[in-house]
Amino acid sequence: MAIRILVTGGTFDKEYDMINGKLDFEETHVPEMLQLGRCTIDTEVRTLMMVDSLEMTDTDREVILHNCRKAEEDRILITHGTDTMAETAEFIANAGLEKTIVITGAMIPYKFGSSDGFFNLGAALAFLQTLPHGVYVAMNGRYYAWDNVRKNKKTGFFETLK
Repeated sequence: MAIRILVTGGTFDKEYDMINGKLDFEETHVPEMLQLGRCTIDTEVRTLMMVDSLEMTDTDREVILHNCRKAEEDRILITHGTDTMAETAEFIANAGLEKTIVITGAMIPYKFGSSDGFFNLGAALAFLQTLPHGVYVAMNGRYYAWDNVRKNKKTGFFETLK
């Protein structure tokens, strides 16, 4: 079972720019994370964009959807910023693809060393191999159907709507 991993940026891949004193992007950390996690799953990693999800547009979501459609694999993992991942999940779900798509991210950048991203990536890969076709968000060891999830901006955790 091959899995396509589509990278879109988000906190997952941010790094601290010491010169400008802000978080910024260089390149994705996903291949390094897969190697450190001793992942034996057949994966194909593609970087689509490196954007903060608050800056993601519907044009960016079209690019993500296009890549989901054209992927040979029927299991796709998307790394994404947490602030708008539910919106992207809805956008993709509305296309009705016959694939299993799991979107995950991190609240703390991987390069900070104390990131939840490593755990979220592993959990998302496990969910991806077992869930039926559909679109899901995977965070903090749990998965959520695309139409029953939100990020609680007060607690920083994801939760069901119902």
